[in-house]
Amino acid sequence: MTQHDHPTEDDRSLVGVPDGFDRLWTPHRMAYVTGERPSDEAGDGCPFCVAPDKGDAEGLIVHRGETCFVVMNLFPYNAGHVLVCPYRHVSLYIDLTDEETLEFTALTKAAIRALQDSSNPHGFNLGMNQGAVAGAGVAAHLHQHVIPRWGGDMNFLPIVAQTKALPILLEDARAALAAAWPDAGS
Repeated sequence: MTQHDHPTEDDRSLVGVPDGFDRLWTPHRMAYVTGERPSDEAGDGCPFCVAPDKGDAEGLIVHRGETCFVVMNLFPYNAGHVLVCPYRHVSLYIDLTDEETLEFTALTKAAIRALQDSSNPHGFNLGMNQGAVAGAGVAAHLHQHVIPRWGGDMNFLPIVAQTKALPILLEDARAALAAAWPDAGS
């Protein structure tokens, strides 16, 4: 048995003594942690059905296409993290029409170009989680993640504190990406 198995008088004297750690408080994330989960139904319960009905800045829309759109991730893994979504409420990639699939792919490529021009990342993570068991937070509405990455962008915070420090506000990242969006013909 070590001295730390049972508190001693010396241990109790440390209560309230600063531990040397800085704190990064992110109370805005409580909306994600404790908030209502999106419904499986199209409409008001689905954030990807609601976003296109708002103005670009309010809905965090970066670009609107004919069958798909690009929106900032409200809970980003990294600064500039966007989602490519069909307007239609479908859950699986195989449920997209051929026209939707073409635009979905074209918008993914355009998002990468815009991120390269606006923030010069060193790499990207692209991906779709299909189904809640695969990690989809909004399993009922298909969306592809486009996440810019930089060397050294991962530090100890996500590992020990489940916190991500982001250097740019969503509104500012959306404005920069919208300004850098490539012409439709590229």
